[in-house]
Amino acid sequence: MNEFALVRAVHVIAIVLWIGGVAMVTTVLLPAITRHVSESERVAFFERIEARFAVQSRWTTLAAGASGFWLVWQWDLWQRFLDVRYWWMHAMVAIWALFTLLLFVLEPLVLHRWFEARSKRDPVGTFALIRRLHWMLFTASVVTVLGATAGAHGG
Repeated sequence: MNEFALVRAVHVIAIVLWIGGVAMVTTVLLPAITRHVSESERVAFFERIEARFAVQSRWTTLAAGASGFWLVWQWDLWQRFLDVRYWWMHAMVAIWALFTLLLFVLEPLVLHRWFEARSKRDPVGTFALIRRLHWMLFTASVVTVLGATAGAHGG
């Protein structure tokens, strides 16, 4: 296997683990918490579980970003960012940047405390907000993966 195939494989595996995890949290974990955890405990329960997933997400977003940058650099794909037909390249960078900001800055420094304080005042509304935000992130991620997969294969 040459280095390009290896880096592309790392990129794909990182995306599968990262966005697959987002899919599981959004479509399985959050609905299960809604059904099986009391309203007053949902946010705290979710935060405890998500903290473990955040570690995986940090590693996979780093791997996706590093491998993606390497591929663009090695294949000299910078001109694609000037062409609207490669909208999915912009989407990949935007989704990666958003998740990187969330995982490395906002969650540890702001969001955990904000959700905890907000859930004391409004546990139902806070959990509903968490669910909406996850659905928005998941939907944007799926659109990006669909576009990138089609675009990378001539679509």
